[in-house]
Amino acid sequence: MLDDLLERLLAGDGGAAADHVGLGMLLAEAHNRSRERMNEALRPLGINVRGFAVLLALPVYGPVSQQDLIARIGIDKSTMVRLVDELEEGGLVTRERSPHDRRAYSILLTRHGKQTLAKARRIAERTGDHVFGRLTETERRHLVDLLRRLADDDTATIP
Repeated sequence: MLDDLLERLLAGDGGAAADHVGLGMLLAEAHNRSRERMNEALRPLGINVRGFAVLLALPVYGPVSQQDLIARIGIDKSTMVRLVDELEEGGLVTRERSPHDRRAYSILLTRHGKQTLAKARRIAERTGDHVFGRLTETERRHLVDLLRRLADDDTATIP
């Protein structure tokens, strides 16, 4: 159930400013609920959504530096350092000297990391079906398209 203020903002009685704030709050609420459910489901594996994102990225991009992961995933530097530390402590990734730059380290999935990734994928699929199952496939694609349009608008400036 949405809180009273959000319901009032979304009712359309507060004008454009209230509509915009309400929409932003609604997006944040949907994000928070989705993340909470996914984090809860992944917790037995010792990871959260951000750690899962790192694990998902490694097979896609191959052994990469933390700096590359930061650029590709969009997680800030301090958070990425903490994430990789946690994943390494859990035996899911390892840091190895980069063959191309002795100053840099590449992040690689361990065998345990690959097994955990496979389990996390299954958990995420079930959790995603629970979270997004009320939407038809067409509605999901439409939602993705709308959110991409909002996320890709880097030209928006405040007049």
